Formats: sequence, structure tokens, C-alpha cells
Amino acid sequence: MSFRPPIEDSGLYSAIQTRQLDRCAIEQHAIAGFELMKRAGRGAYRALRQRWPEATRLTLLCGGGNNGGDALVIAAMALEQQLEVQVLLLGGASTLTGEALEALRWAESRGVRVETYSHEQPLRGDLIVDGLLGTGLKGAVRGDCLELINRINSSAKPVLALDIPSGLCADTGSIQGVAVRAALTVSFIALKPGLLTHEGVNCCGELLLDRLGVPDAVFAAFPTQRRVIGTQHRQQTLPRRLRAAHKGDFGHVLLVGGDRGMAGAIAMASDAALRAGAGLVSVATRSEHVNLVTANRLEVMSHGLSSGQELEPLLPRATVVAIGPGLGQSVWSGQLLRVVQDTTMALILDADALNLLSQGQWLEPGPRANWVLTPHPGEAARLLGCSVAQIQADRFKAVNQLQQRYGGVVVLKGAGTLIADGEQIRLCARGNPGMASGGMGDVLTGVIAALVAQGLSLFDAAVIGVDVHADAADRVAQRMGERGLAATDLIPEIRHLLNPEQIWAAVDSTD
Repeated sequence: MSFRPPIEDSGLYSAIQTRQLDRCAIEQHAIAGFELMKRAGRGAYRALRQRWPEATRLTLLCGGGNNGGDALVIAAMALEQQLEVQVLLLGGASTLTGEALEALRWAESRGVRVETYSHEQPLRGDLIVDGLLGTGLKGAVRGDCLELINRINSSAKPVLALDIPSGLCADTGSIQGVAVRAALTVSFIALKPGLLTHEGVNCCGELLLDRLGVPDAVFAAFPTQRRVIGTQHRQQTLPRRLRAAHKGDFGHVLLVGGDRGMAGAIAMASDAALRAGAGLVSVATRSEHVNLVTANRLEVMSHGLSSGQELEPLLPRATVVAIGPGLGQSVWSGQLLRVVQDTTMALILDADALNLLSQGQWLEPGPRANWVLTPHPGEAARLLGCSVAQIQADRFKAVNQLQQRYGGVVVLKGAGTLIADGEQIRLCARGNPGMASGGMGDVLTGVIAALVAQGLSLFDAAVIGVDVHADAADRVAQRMGERGLAATDLIPEIRHLLNPEQIWAAVDSTD
């Protein structure tokens, strides 16, 4: 079994692309379609036994496609091991064709009894296997399948979803009317984007990938520019520090923001930038906030501003400017944004800097190559002039539209954060609901700015910044729980994750 539980650095393939991979494996590498189906069923069954070793009764729900065939293979294996098996086929045997029909005959020859599903039948298993709908779903779930998925979700029984939870769009992660809520999903051959973003993260439960022994040559024939971020990227990109290094080697971050009542945002961003390795960190904020920022972190140089003109002398000394944390949307805020627009150095725009950008009065219109934009779905909707629902309905499309309109690098935050630069997209599969608290974006802004200051490209800084930010949140939540997770809790962990000397040492020892 070729499970790859970490799913890090895996390519993301649309439903159409996955079918191309499947067809290439069959036609170019002589792997029979039914052989792939048996590998899927066997691999999923082993995952089932590993996750639920105490299960003795299975209810397997089969649709008319290949997912139903996978479930029939599982039924035969379970019966062989003396488990009680209930197999319910939606629509009856007449709906099956191709490999799924072959799987039915194969399973029946091994003693599996298949019943046509009806509303009156109880779901007798203590575990449900979802083989109803696959990646080819078009439109909303209807009819008996709609009723059955609702029954599954209301049963409170654990569910193993085959390839994808039924009713979930494989490409976008949107629920097509209703979708199965699985405890475990085993994705076959390749990861589908919808499993890892939007509502997919609520439906999949634990996610495993089984490539079914498909050769690497198949994936090489269909390269994808969409991938899950892996720690390998972090290890390969973060430079070691030379022994003779000095603070000037690691850049100067200038953070701009903190309008009245919002000093905490700029203070958190500056603390994160310092702990993420910037050589120098300065803050430009309201004069009444200078003492608070300095007291929060003595190493930060804090400057009080009453107008945008007072920001101009600070710019030549900076390596990168990050504007937005606690910026507000006052005239003072707009003036600061207008001043930084003419700089050729790298810019990081977050929070109210993005809201001011969407209003169009403080910045010249047109895409730029020298900035990173970090919107959450609400800010993204304002930047594109659409609804939040439209952003979330297809987050991959949205991040591409943002990048095409504004240029540079775009970080679309949320469940399954996406980073796009016009050529490639990276998805962050880390993170947890505890991150739904104030200040998380301010910390992320500081981290990304610090990485740019240290010489990383805008894309690499955004990818690694997002990755360590989410990784830190997961590590803190594992120790202390998700509820009550605060943005500042992440900063010590981020510092640790950006210092992987022990990993380099392990790599060196194998040379």
C-alpha cells in the first residue's frame, strides 16, 4: 500500500486531470482498470482496519460509478475476514458498467450479497463506507442519493469516504447541495484540490493519499503547478547564517499601521518580524502608540507620525515595507498608503491597506510585481467587487483572478490558504480552527516581511511564512487545545520552526 500520510508536497489534480492520470496508467503502463480498482479497495480496507480495528459490521453504500466498485472490493475483503457485511447498491445492478460491473461480479463470486437500496432498510453496520458519488458529480445531489447522504450524516456512525466524500466538488471544495461528513477519506492516485480547501476540510476528516502504485512517469507526463506546501520547501529555501553575519545582512522591516485604538496589531506584527529573523524592525504608527510598541519589544524602533509626509524619511532605510496591521481607513491611513506606493522595494499589504486598495482612491490602479497581498475572503471579495460566497465557491479561481488583477504574489487566507504568483499555486494543508481569532493576520504579515528582508523571493517568503504560521498554530493547539489560541502564542513556535539547524545537521550526517 502506497499511503503517503504526510500529503506534503503532493500535486493537486482536478477531476479531469485525475482521469487523465488514470487513463495514462491503463493505456501507457498496462495497468488494467479493474486492477487499479482492486488496489483502491484493498488499500482503503487496510486503512479502515487500522483506523477502526474493533469494527465487526460494515455497511457499504455503492453508487453506479467506480467508487461503488471500490466499495464492492472492500466488501469481499471484509467478508473474507468474517466481518458482517451489508452492501446496498443505489439504483440496482443495472446502473453498473465497466470496471464497476466487473467488481460486482467479482464480489458476488466471493460470496458478497448485494441488495438494491430502499428507504426502509436500516444501516446495520457500526461503520459506513461511502462509495456513492465520485469526482464526476455534475450539479446538486438529488433524489435517493440526497436522502441517503442525509441519513448517513444523521446516523452519527463513522464514515470512510472512498476517493472523495459524496456530494463534495473535487475541484473547489464546495458542497453540491449536501455532502457526506467522513471521519476518514482515502484519496486515490492524486489529491483533488477540493479535499483541502473551503468546505472540503469539514467533510474529509483525516485525509490519506494512496497512489495505487501508479508509476512516477505517469505524473511526470501530466505536471501540475498546484501543490501542497511541504517542509522540504522550508529546508531547501531558508539559508544558513554565516558565522561573520551582522544585522545588516538580514534586512530592515518597516511596519506601518496602528491607527487610534489599534496599537496591538502593529505591535504584534513587529514582534513577529523580529522573531522571524529580521535584522532590524521599525514601526511607523500614531504618536500616542510609540511607548506601547517600544515597551512591548525594546528592540523595535518606533516612530510617531501625524501625517504621511513624516513617513517619507523612513523609507530609504528599509528593505521591505509592510502596511496594514491596525492601519484603519482614516485620512491618516490613506496618506500613509499613498506615500509607500512610489517605492520600488518590496511591499506587504494586509488588512485595511487592502480595504483602502479596493476603494481605489489612495493607490494608482494597475498590477505591481513588487508586492504581496494577503486578503481573507472578505477583503478578497472587496478587491474583486464580488461576494464572499463567490470567493469561497472557487478559491482557486479567486486567487488567480486576484493575482491577474493586482500582480505580485497573492495569499488568499482561510481553510486551505492559497499562494499564487501567476505561474504556480501552493496550498497550505496545515492550520486549525483555533486560528479563528484576532491578530493572526498581523503575525503572518510580520513573518512574511521578515523573510523578504532576509533575501527570500516574494513567493518563497509567502509560502514559508504561511506554512510556519499554520504549523506553529498546530503545534501549540496540540499541546494546549484550539480553544483560546491567541496570535501571540504562535510567535515562539514560529521562531523555533525557522531555525531548523537540527534538520540540516541530520542531512549533513548522511552525506
